Amino acid sequence: MSIAEPNAVDVNDPDRILEIARANVDPDEVIHAVKDNAEALFTWDYGKGQRAALDKLYEKAKRSQWNGSTDLPWDTVVDLEHFEPTVDPLENEYFFDHHDSPLKGMNDAERHEVWVQSFTWTLSQFMHGEQGALLCTAKIVETVPWIDAKYFAATQVVDEARHVEVFARYTSEKLGGAYPINPHLRLLLDEIVNDSRWDMTYLGMQIMVEGLALAAFGFMRDTTNEPLLKQLLRYVMADEARHVAFGVLSLQEVYDGMTNAEIRERQEFAFDAALLMRDRLMRQEVWERLGVNQRDMVKFMLDMPWEMKAFQRLLFAKIVPNCRKLGLIDAGDGWLRDRFTEIGVIEYEHLEDTAEEYVTFDLVEGTDAPLGAAG
Repeated sequence: MSIAEPNAVDVNDPDRILEIARANVDPDEVIHAVKDNAEALFTWDYGKGQRAALDKLYEKAKRSQWNGSTDLPWDTVVDLEHFEPTVDPLENEYFFDHHDSPLKGMNDAERHEVWVQSFTWTLSQFMHGEQGALLCTAKIVETVPWIDAKYFAATQVVDEARHVEVFARYTSEKLGGAYPINPHLRLLLDEIVNDSRWDMTYLGMQIMVEGLALAAFGFMRDTTNEPLLKQLLRYVMADEARHVAFGVLSLQEVYDGMTNAEIRERQEFAFDAALLMRDRLMRQEVWERLGVNQRDMVKFMLDMPWEMKAFQRLLFAKIVPNCRKLGLIDAGDGWLRDRFTEIGVIEYEHLEDTAEEYVTFDLVEGTDAPLGAAG
């Protein structure tokens, strides 16, 4: 998937972004096979607690399990005709009032449909990403050589299955169905699963995909007025914060022993992943469903003024500080710093990383209601 050398490609070329979607020869497939090149590692060293931070995380995960069937108020009515999806006011103004917008001239009903479809698309991609996490974490259980990491990863497998379950139920019962997986997200998940190195599975899933998801869930939870979704996201966020912390705590130890060339390869992978995740936010599938020219809309979104891209940049608020915590931003010649600067997300490097922050998200020890509360 490598697109890491910025001089070789225009990262803001709409045709480059749409090319991945056009290469999707079977958008309606149900079973998708990916070659998994990893070796399954047994360890006969069962000394629990040799990595104290991972052991602490594992103990917290065991105490923080919740049941998606019984702990969420599924009888909540979601009326899409009067529903107010999460909308960035600046993006709303740019989409519908800018003189060059392909959406200019839409009436109120059409504007509402844009946001309902965008909301459905977003939750659909959350669901697909959670299945990716389910498979990747199962792979980590097989491939990581430390028993403390295997123990925690096993709890994450349970978490991810629960996340897939609740997002699938929400999109099916409350939204009338889901969108297929976005081709950019699918390509990233394919690359993560295909790589034989267990630390790349960590980097791609635990740091990049889960990091962006944690920020996205937080934004949606803070801005939505839908009570079922608000509580669903709060529960999922408690799990996701542990998952990202798992990646940070594990990779710190691994990267300390790597060569400059090995670190550079991981910097490039992190940037490729970040770019794919940014590109998937273009929502090409929504524009196709609404009959809006995809290329025109993607170009229009890429041309959005800097000050109006707050939501897109905010989604990297967890990724960038965690990459800094791992030493990836300034390693070597600072290559990743330059790349994150180019796509406008370096400003988040000094925000709190997730290695310790996960405690504030906890359903038992955090600031929200205790596990099982209905509000």
